[in-house]
Amino acid sequence: MRNPVKILIIRFSSIGDIVLTTPVIRCLKKQLNHGDNEVHYLTKKSFHPVLENNPYINRLYTIQSKTSEVIPQLQNEGYDYIFDLHKNLRSGQVKRALKTLSFSFHKANFEKWLWVNFNLNKMPRKHIVDRYMQTTQAFNIKNDGAGLDYFIPPEAEKALHKLPRDFKKTYVLYAIGGQHPGKILPVDKIIDLCKKLQSPVVLAGGPDDAQRGNEIVSQTGDRVYNACGKFSLNESAALVQHAQCVITHDTGLMHIAAALKKKVVSLWGATVPGFGMYPYMPGAGSQIIEPRGIKNRPYSKLGDNKWYKKNFTGMDQIDIEEVVSAVEDR
Repeated sequence: MRNPVKILIIRFSSIGDIVLTTPVIRCLKKQLNHGDNEVHYLTKKSFHPVLENNPYINRLYTIQSKTSEVIPQLQNEGYDYIFDLHKNLRSGQVKRALKTLSFSFHKANFEKWLWVNFNLNKMPRKHIVDRYMQTTQAFNIKNDGAGLDYFIPPEAEKALHKLPRDFKKTYVLYAIGGQHPGKILPVDKIIDLCKKLQSPVVLAGGPDDAQRGNEIVSQTGDRVYNACGKFSLNESAALVQHAQCVITHDTGLMHIAAALKKKVVSLWGATVPGFGMYPYMPGAGSQIIEPRGIKNRPYSKLGDNKWYKKNFTGMDQIDIEEVVSAVEDR
């Protein structure tokens, strides 16, 4: 008779990165020790909604900022293995405290640095999901090919009823947010895009995106609804679920849309799909759109100022007609 195995998976942030770990969660739960196991997950408290409804997680631990908040509890769990899918200072603190056999993924930060600064692409030719899955190879765990997971609680489905009447039948959802400016389409181009789309458009994002959303609506009228900051993360996921298509920057809702098997039209600027974080197994008709005529991308690892090249450009070179064609299958 096998003894149950108890494992801890670590990924602290952010929304998209956590969603991208869900195949590892599922495959470990189903395959490790023939399913006779407990899967625990450690993340930051602000990202609790991303995983709170995942049926493959037996226990979800969160921290506000410091690992000392949970280390005493984790030490009492008696883990057999740790799968470190973040590999930073905090995850190192956990591993040292627990003294448990651990497996970490390769972040490829040096390879990204080479590409950004010297145009030398040495990145692994693998999606980050497959790099995450490599942490399980010692146990002969196989990627089941089912893609990403995102589980929307029933109460979040009521979000659709909050939309104005004209948006309840059909709409395109545009996730206008982005953690860093190099990932965000300029407002004037978003306005142009919304005017050219045939379907109503719901703008999705957090409170920080609300002002831009209002500016867009002021120039496009009633056919665009600004949902930024008005819906919780899970409610936004429900809006994604009901959309006919999702336009998105390189951001968390892009990966949620892929998990929900939606048609995803993703727009890229400072960052590149070659970093391995493009939509993973999204719905049919999905397309990746990058700026044309720019040879020296990527400009940045994350889309922020830290690794910018001089004379940054990118999102302002996106062809709006190409986006419209991708959304409307022209």
